[in-house]
Amino acid sequence: MSCAGGIPGMRSVHARHHHYGWDNSLEPVLRVAPGEMVELAALDASGGRITADSTHADILTLDAEHANPVTGPVWVEGAAPGDALVVDVLEFALSGWGWTAIIPGFGLLAEDFTAPYLHLSVYDDRRVEFTPEMHLPTRPFAGTIGVAPAEPGRHSAIPPRTVGGNLDCRDIVAGSRLWLPVAVPGALFSLGDTHAAQGDGEVCGTAIETPLTVRLRIGLEKGANLRAPRLELPAAAAAAAPPSDQAVTFGIGPELHAAARDAVRAMVDLLDRDYRLAPELAYCVCSVGAHLRISEVVNAPNWVVSAYLPRAVFR
Repeated sequence: MSCAGGIPGMRSVHARHHHYGWDNSLEPVLRVAPGEMVELAALDASGGRITADSTHADILTLDAEHANPVTGPVWVEGAAPGDALVVDVLEFALSGWGWTAIIPGFGLLAEDFTAPYLHLSVYDDRRVEFTPEMHLPTRPFAGTIGVAPAEPGRHSAIPPRTVGGNLDCRDIVAGSRLWLPVAVPGALFSLGDTHAAQGDGEVCGTAIETPLTVRLRIGLEKGANLRAPRLELPAAAAAAAPPSDQAVTFGIGPELHAAARDAVRAMVDLLDRDYRLAPELAYCVCSVGAHLRISEVVNAPNWVVSAYLPRAVFR
């Protein structure tokens, strides 16, 4: 999962070589041949503005224009529209601390949580100490990973795209293989928004946000003609499946987004009732440790979204 030193022969890109948003006119900071290994040092989603000494008030200094800086771009020789980059995630170098926040106006329950809130965590390569009483498995990944879009101009790094970007897929772990559709010559690969752990859904809008160094091998598949990214997981990822002892809440209705909100609200209520967590902390726990699932989308007119929280989070 982590390594103190690099891999011999690996080429590196420092975190100072970052950009905000996707733009196919950016000059590459590195050129690689297919099959080369690279390491990219990534800033956290705040671009370093949140530190281990920050307070709730510092959340108000964040803005969408400077969120999710990504390191790169990397030009891949021979990559052309219609091809796919084949990205093997090799390992992560960890920083040991991270943050989770409620940002006013952002997140699944933005209308319920309107005040800024910041929670700091520490972690090692096995577990995140969210609080002394709550621990999560460390599962590092890059929340934002992708290539430049074909459309000219600068495009926000917040929404995900068919060429990747802010996927927030917690399964892009070490050992996984990610295919990214190439839209422009050279692909212009970048990554950032690195996380130490996250729940499926990242419901409050942040995970365990943390700076990481990501080591990769970047290959090329000619003529793949993918419509969107795809991912293969290593066999070891099965060990990270949620345990059987879980609390589950439901949201039911004709619109999936509303059902997801209801499932999370029910989980926040459960954490208040059973564990006496303050609502803000409970909402953050849902974002970093609970997993949203679509349980049913066929029994019209109502669909079911479930929120699963492993009780092992509580020591």
